[in-house]
Parts: sequence; C-alpha cells; structure tokens
Amino acid sequence: MQDGFAGQGALVTGAGSGIGRATALALARDGARVVVSEIEAARGAETVAAIEAAGGEARFVALDVTDEAAWEAAIAAATDAFGAPRVLVNNAGVLPEPVSLEETSLAEWRRVTAVNLDGVFLGLKHGIKSMREAGGAIVNLASVYGIVGGANIGGYGAAKGGVVSLTRSAALECTQFGYAIRVNAVCPGYIDTRMTEETADMLGYDVREAMAKQAPMKRMGRPEEVAEAIVFLASERSAFTTGTTLTMDGGYSAR
Repeated sequence: MQDGFAGQGALVTGAGSGIGRATALALARDGARVVVSEIEAARGAETVAAIEAAGGEARFVALDVTDEAAWEAAIAAATDAFGAPRVLVNNAGVLPEPVSLEETSLAEWRRVTAVNLDGVFLGLKHGIKSMREAGGAIVNLASVYGIVGGANIGGYGAAKGGVVSLTRSAALECTQFGYAIRVNAVCPGYIDTRMTEETADMLGYDVREAMAKQAPMKRMGRPEEVAEAIVFLASERSAFTTGTTLTMDGGYSAR
C-alpha cells in the first residue's frame, strides 16, 4: 500500500459499484480509512469486503444523499470511525429516463436533480462544515453532459452543469473564508459501469459499441481511470488546484 492519505478518513458516496467502488479502493490503497456510503447495503458491504481483502480499513454507512438528516448521521458516523473526513467524494448519481423534455414528467425531473445536484449540495454543505478545522479535499462527480449538450437527457445535463458551477462557487467560498479545503470536479464521458448496463436495459440493446464510437479514442473509459483522477485531485499532488473541472471523456468534448 502507498501512504498518500495515511490515517486520513475519507467518505465516498455511491461507493457500491462503478466509479465509487473504484475510488474507494484506490483511496484505501493509498492509505485512507474509507467510509463506504451507499443506499444499497449489499453493494456497500461488497466494497468494504474488497477493501479489507486488500489490507485496507473501511466501514459501511447507509446514505440516501437526498436526505439531509442522513448526511448529518453519515458524517457523524464517519467521524466516530476514523475522525473527521479529510476527503469527500460526491459520486452518487442516477440516470434519467431517455425521453425528450416535453415528455419528461416533473416527478422524473425532480428525481434526477435531487440525487445528482441536491445530493452534491448537501455533501458540500456538511462536508465543508466537518473540514473547517483540519482542512481537506472534496471532489464532485459531474459529467461531460455538464459541459456539452445532449438530447433526451435534459434533467441530467442540467444537474451535472449545476455541479460544475456549484464546484466553482464552493471552492471560492472556502478560499474566501480561509478554509484549507479544496473543491474540484471530474466530468467523465462514457464509462463502462453499472449505469451502462442500466442504460442498455432502458433502451433494450447493448450500448457499449455505440458509446465507444462516439469518443475520438474509440473506447469507453474504465472506472479505475476516473478513480485515479479523483485520487489525484484529493491528494497533495494537486495542492494548488481548486475550483477546476477535469474532463475525462476520450476526447468527446474536444470535437
């Protein structure tokens, strides 16, 4: 194991699969003591088991990121387990129904923005409060669709664009108030995760080949690749970086 986060507490939301699980494993590999937060307990327990099997320390905490009381409880549980978190990764997210804006119900809009934007807001609010004394780093998961447009994903794009803007505002507030807290975001493109499988289920066909063709690099990304970028932004290797958005999309947004 490396020791870039030796002894530091870290909390990762949506850590039961995909980018969240890969990030939790990478942070633990580098010495962090990881609180795995997830709404699906079985998946969270699998991530904890994987971290412990690799020689790391982890705890599971159930968390619905849209519930402010649940956030307060999760931060308290993380602090009790490993001390106040020095790293927070706001990763939890959901996909929208692939329909046009005129066909999108208000309930669906609110479901998507509640998790993808409100959940990040609550994570920032309570994460910053917990880090004010000792400092730390927060990394938010946005999306390439937070910086480019896309048809039939209006609520998702709006939420992820909000995450990009909120990241900048939070970073500037932390510097304004003299907090040693850095806030950055990652914008992944098409990554081969459980969400890919969910997209295939919604559309009725395997979308991997189609997604791969849309990136100039002609492949999908891997969760581990995004996790390494998150670990970099959370580490002292990026000590002069705050308020930035790192795009990882195989060149999709560069066209």
